[in-house]
Amino acid sequence: MATTDSRRAIALALVLGTAGTLHFVVPKQFDSLVPRQLPGGKRLWTQLSGVAEGVVALAVALPRTRRLGGLLAALLFVAVFPGNVKMAVDYQRKGRPLPAKAIAYGRLPLQWPLVAWALNVRDSASR
Repeated sequence: MATTDSRRAIALALVLGTAGTLHFVVPKQFDSLVPRQLPGGKRLWTQLSGVAEGVVALAVALPRTRRLGGLLAALLFVAVFPGNVKMAVDYQRKGRPLPAKAIAYGRLPLQWPLVAWALNVRDSASR
């Protein structure tokens, strides 16, 4: 069971690390998710969220910090949810093609399994 738990944690760390890296590789895609109500430039928020995902990925990957990392990952997934909602609303308003709208709206309910995954990693980590 410990091996399975470690694999789940490493997989989560890879998902977070990949997402964090993409914030710097293709930042424009993420800039559009930043709600305009946030102060400062969109790119700043894109970069901050990319760094946050990278730091959380590292915390999840390391057994010593995995418990805290799992909790932080769950909180991060909740924190970015408004950006996913914004994307879905923007795609609807801008009349984007059906496949793009379907992906945008399909991401919304998928956020909650990510939260559950992160909490499972937290709960499976040794104290």
